[in-house]
Amino acid sequence: MIVERIWTGNAYRNFNYLVACPETGEALAIDPLDHEKCLATAKSRGWRITQVLNTHEHGDHTGGNAPVIAATGAKLLAHRNAADRIAGIDRGLAAGDVIRVGRTVELEALDTPGHTMSHICLLSHTEAPALFCGDTLFNAGAGNCHNGGHPKELYHTFAAQLARLPDTTRVYPGHDYIANNLRFTLDREPDNGRAASMLGTVGDQDPAQGVVTTLGLEKEVNTFFRLTSPTVIARLREAFPDLPDAPDPETVFLKLREPRNRW
Repeated sequence: MIVERIWTGNAYRNFNYLVACPETGEALAIDPLDHEKCLATAKSRGWRITQVLNTHEHGDHTGGNAPVIAATGAKLLAHRNAADRIAGIDRGLAAGDVIRVGRTVELEALDTPGHTMSHICLLSHTEAPALFCGDTLFNAGAGNCHNGGHPKELYHTFAAQLARLPDTTRVYPGHDYIANNLRFTLDREPDNGRAASMLGTVGDQDPAQGVVTTLGLEKEVNTFFRLTSPTVIARLREAFPDLPDAPDPETVFLKLREPRNRW
C-alpha cells in the first residue's frame, strides 16, 4: 500500500489522500477537495483513481468529488446514511465493510459518529496499520461537533474504537491543526513534557512534509485520550468546581469539549 498525503494549503488546512496498489496502480482518493492536485499527483505517479471516498458530508471534504469523478469515472463511496447529503453515492458503507484497491490493498470501514453522525474512518489491513480518520481524530486533537455531530457519540468513538487500535497505527487526519492542538494540550496539562517537546519540533513545520503520528504517540499528547490525567482533571476543576472527585472518562471528555470549543 502506498499513501500519498496531499497538502492543499487552503484556509481550512485540509489534507487529501491517495491510497494506491503498487501492483496495479489503482488508487482510492480520500476527500479530494483539491481535485487539481489529486489528479495531477495521480498522473505523475502513473496511477488511476478508480474510487473516491468521503469520510463525511461537509463541503470541505466533498467539494472535489464531481471534477475527480468526471475526469476518471471513479465510483463514489461514503457512509450509507449520508445519501441525502452527498450526491451520487455508488456504494454506501457500514461498519466492517472492506474497500479493495487493486490486488493488494484492503481498507476496513469504521462507523465513527461524533463529528457528524454519518462519519467513516478507514483502517488498513497492513502489518503497520494506517487510520484515515477525516475529522474524527486530529493530530493531538479531536473533531468538533458543531455541524451535525454529538460529543457523547464522539467520546464513545474514541473510547470504544480508536483507543483499542494498535499503538503502531499511523494517523492520517483530514486537517493540519497539530500546533494549535498541542498548545491546547499544554493549556490543559502544562506538565506534559512530551507535548512540549513535540510542539517545539512541529511548530514551524511545513505541513506538506509534516510528521505522521501514531496512536501510541496520540495517547501521550492528545488531551482527548488523557482523560485520567490528574493534571487534566485538576485544570478542569478550576472551571467546573462541581466536578466529582474521581470523574469518569466520559465526563472529562465532555467537559474538555467546552474549553476546546472556545480555544
